[in-house]
Amino acid sequence: MLAKKMLRDISKHKAQFISIFLMAFLGVFVFSGVGGESVGLEVNVNDFYNETNLADGWIYSYGINDLFLDQINALGATTEMERQYVVDSVANFDNDPDVTLHFVENNTISKFYLLEGDKFDINDENGVWLDKSFADAKGLKVGDNISFEFEGHVIEKEIRGLGYSPEYVYHASSASVIPDFNKIGFAYLSNKAFPGDNISYNVLEVKFDGTSENYNDLLSYHMDGYYSSFVERSQHSSVSQFADEMNQHRMMGDIFPVVFILIAMLILLTTMTRIITHQRMQIGILKASGFKNHSIILHYVSYGFWLVLIGSILGLILGPMTLPQLFYPSMSATYKLPSWNPAWSMNFVYVAVLMVLMSLAVSYYSVKSISDEKPADTIRPKSPKVSTSGFIEKLDIWKHLSFNARWNWRDAKRNKFRALMTIIGVIGCSALLVCAFGMYDGMNDLKEWEYNQINHYDSKLVIEENATDSQIDEVAEAVNGDKLMESAIEIESDSVKKSGSLTVLNNTDLVTPTDYDWNKVEIADDEVSISQKMAEMLDVGVGDKVKWHIMGSDKWVNTTIDKIHADPISQGFIMSADKLEDLDLNYTPTSIVTVEHVVNDYGGVKAANSMKNMTGSWDELTESMWLLIYILIFFASLLAVIVLYNLGLLSFTEIEREIATLKVLGFKTGALRKLLLTQNLWFTAIGFILGLPVGYIILDIMWKSSGDSFYILPSISLSNFLLAAAITFALSILVNLMFSRKIKKLDMVESLKSGE
Repeated sequence: MLAKKMLRDISKHKAQFISIFLMAFLGVFVFSGVGGESVGLEVNVNDFYNETNLADGWIYSYGINDLFLDQINALGATTEMERQYVVDSVANFDNDPDVTLHFVENNTISKFYLLEGDKFDINDENGVWLDKSFADAKGLKVGDNISFEFEGHVIEKEIRGLGYSPEYVYHASSASVIPDFNKIGFAYLSNKAFPGDNISYNVLEVKFDGTSENYNDLLSYHMDGYYSSFVERSQHSSVSQFADEMNQHRMMGDIFPVVFILIAMLILLTTMTRIITHQRMQIGILKASGFKNHSIILHYVSYGFWLVLIGSILGLILGPMTLPQLFYPSMSATYKLPSWNPAWSMNFVYVAVLMVLMSLAVSYYSVKSISDEKPADTIRPKSPKVSTSGFIEKLDIWKHLSFNARWNWRDAKRNKFRALMTIIGVIGCSALLVCAFGMYDGMNDLKEWEYNQINHYDSKLVIEENATDSQIDEVAEAVNGDKLMESAIEIESDSVKKSGSLTVLNNTDLVTPTDYDWNKVEIADDEVSISQKMAEMLDVGVGDKVKWHIMGSDKWVNTTIDKIHADPISQGFIMSADKLEDLDLNYTPTSIVTVEHVVNDYGGVKAANSMKNMTGSWDELTESMWLLIYILIFFASLLAVIVLYNLGLLSFTEIEREIATLKVLGFKTGALRKLLLTQNLWFTAIGFILGLPVGYIILDIMWKSSGDSFYILPSISLSNFLLAAAITFALSILVNLMFSRKIKKLDMVESLKSGE
C-alpha cells in the first residue's frame, strides 16, 4: 500500500522528482565521464610508458664513453642505462622536414613502439624505424626508402617499421605550436647504421632507484662538470605537457561532483519537506491506523533513495561510455598514444554511493521530526513560527521600511534554514557560472596577450641550424626583419630546478615584454628579466641570483635578476644580445620576425610562419579546453534553472498559509507576486555575491593546474560578469512568474482551516 502511495506521490510531484533524478544522474554522469576520460588518459599513457620502459631521466653530455658509464653505474642508484646519439636531420622532401634521429645502443629503455612492420633489429645497418604520424603525412609505408642529411652526412635507409615513441607522445617544434607531422618526425636506427667510424653518444637514458631529486643530487656531487644537464621524467617536454593536460581534465572533473551532490541534496530536501508538509494529515492518519514510526520513515526515505540510486547507476554506466568520446578526436590529433580508451576508477563508485547515502540522510532528516509527533498533533496543520523583534526592528529606520521589506525580513528570520539553503544553492550556481565565464575570458585574454600585446609581427622565419651569419643578415634585410634568439634553458635556485626558455631581443620593437596588466616593461641592455611565474616557482625576486645554462651546454652562469615581466606561455629569461655576450655566451639567432607577410623561400630559413597560422595552431591546441568550458557553462546554467525553481517551490510551500491570509485580507495577486519576488531577489543577490569569491577560488585552482608553462590569474570581464548576473537574476524572476498561477489558484479555505 505504501509503495503504491509512493508512486502516486512521485507522479503528482514529478517535476521535482525528475529534478532529483537528473541531478543524481548528471552529477555521477559528468564526474565518471570526465573522470573516465582523464583516468583513461593516465592508464593509457602509463601502460605505454611501462611497456616501452620509459627512462626515469636523461643525462646530456658530449662523448659518453665507457668510463662515463662506469662512473654513472658507481653512483649506486642507477639500475639501467643506455646510450644514444640523438641528432636533428633534414629528410629528402621539398619542405625539408626536421626528423630527429636516434642511433641506439640496444633499444631497451624508451623503446620504439612498433605498429607496422618488423621488430626493431639492433644489428640492422640498413633499416630505419620511422614515426608513423610523419610517415602518414608523407605517404610513406614499410619498404620505402628515405634519406636524411645531418652534420655533413647523407644516409639512405629502408623503412622497416612504423610506430610511436614514449618520448614523443607530444612532439612540437619551434616552427609550430602544435605538432605538424608534415614538418617534423623522429626515427630510430641501430648504432651500426651510423655513417662514421666512431659514434659519439650524447644522451644517456637511465633508470634509477629513489627519487629524482636524490639522483640529481648524486649527479651534481659526483659528476659535476662531466655532463651538460639532467632532465628527470616529469620535466621532459613530452611527459610534462601530457601530464598538464591530464591535470586540467582531472581538475574539471573533480569540481562537478561537489556542486552536483550539494545541489541534488538541496533539491531532495526541498521536495521531501514540501511533500511531508502537505501530507501531515496523511501521516497522522497512518499513525492513528497503527503504522509504526520506522515504517513511515522507511516509506518517505525510499522516495529519494530509488531515484538517486537509479540516476547514479545510469550515470556510472553512460558517463564513461559517452563523454570521453567528445574529447578523444581533438586529443588524438595533438598527442600520440597506441590506444585511447576510457577507464574506470573506484572513485566513481564511491561518489555514487556517497550520493545515495546522503539522499537517505536528507530524507530521514525531512521526516524525522514529524514522525516523532503524536498522531493528534500530526493531523493538525503545523503552527507558524513566531518571530520576535530583533535589533533591526528596534531601530528608527524599521518604521520607514515598506510592508514588503518588513514582511520578507521577518519571514526570512522565521525560516532561516530555508533561506540558507536558497543562498547556498545560488552560491553553487553562480560560482560555476563565474568560473566558466572566467575561464572563457582567460583563454581569450591569453591569446590576445601573447599574439597581439607581446608579439606584433606578421611572420616569423625559423632559421636553419647550419645557416651562416651572412645568410641570416641577408634574409633579415630582405624582409625588413629583426633577429631573435630563443633557446631552452635550465634554471636552478637553491634546491629548485626548472626548465624554461631564454629569449634574447636584439633591439626589436616587434616583441614587447609586458607585466600582467599588459603594460610595457623596459629592459635595459645590461639587465636580465625573469618571468613572474618562473620567479614564483623558484621563489626569487629582483636582486636575487640564480644559476642557469642553455640546454645542451655544460656551461653554467650566475645571473642577478634586474626585472620581472609576465608572459602567458613562455617562462624564463629575457635579455639583450649585449647582456648575453657579457655573460660569455654566444648570441646565435634562431628566428627573424617581420611585419611583412613572407611567402617566399630564403636560403638558411627552415620555415616561415604567419601570425594567422600560429593563432590557428593555438586554437587547435586548446580545442579540448574550450570543450570543457562549454560543458561547464551548460551545466552551470542548467543547475541554476533547476535549483531556483525547486527552492522557489519550497518557499511557496512554507509560506502558503501566510499568502492565503494576505489574500483574504485583500492583497492582490500582483502585490503577492511582488512580495515573493523581493525575497527571491534578496536571496539571489546574497548568493551571487558570495558565489563570486567561490568562483574565483575554483578558477584559480583550474589555472594553477595548467602546468608550469602557462601563467594567467583568475579574472572575469565586466560583460561576462554582467552576463552571469543576468542569467542568475533572470532565472530568479522567471521562477517568480511561474508561481503567479499558483497564487491565483490558491485554495484559501484549505490553506487556512485548522485540524479541529
